[in-house]
Amino acid sequence: MEISWVLLAVGVVLLVIGAYASWTAGRLDRLHRRVELARAALETELARRSALVAELAGSDILDPASALLLLDAAHRARAASLQSLEVREQAESALTRAIHATGTEVEPWAGELALAVRRVQLARRFHNDVVVSTRELRRRRLVTWFRLAGRAPMPTTIELEDGR
Repeated sequence: MEISWVLLAVGVVLLVIGAYASWTAGRLDRLHRRVELARAALETELARRSALVAELAGSDILDPASALLLLDAAHRARAASLQSLEVREQAESALTRAIHATGTEVEPWAGELALAVRRVQLARRFHNDVVVSTRELRRRRLVTWFRLAGRAPMPTTIELEDGR
C-alpha cells in the first residue's frame, strides 16, 4: 500500500513536469514564429525606407552631392540584403547616417522620410524585444535539458544606428 502512494506521487510529479515541458515547448515555438514575423516586418520597413530614399535622391529637390550620397547609401543597403547580417547592419547604419547628414528636411519628403525612419526604429525595437524574450526562455534549464528548442537556431538581435 505504501508503494502505491509513492508510485502515485512519482506519477503525478512526472505528469506535472511533462505538462510544463509541453507548455514551454509550445510557448517557445510561438516565440520563434514571432521572431520570424518581426524579422520580416523589419525587412519590409528597411526596404521601404531605402526605396523612399532612392526616390527622394532621384527627384531634383536635393543638391547633386546630397542626392548622390543618398542614392549610393540606398543602393548599398539594398545590395547588402543578400549578404551577411554584419554587412547588412553596416549598410543600413550607413544609410541612416546619410539621411541625417544630408539634412533631408525638404517638403513634402520630410514627413514621409521621418515616418519611414521611425517605422524602422519601432520594427527593430520590436524584433529585438522578441529575440531577447526567446533567448531568455531558451536559456532555462528545462529547455536545454530536454532540448525543447529542437534544431532552431538561436535568434540574434539586429543592431543598427537608427537615429535614436
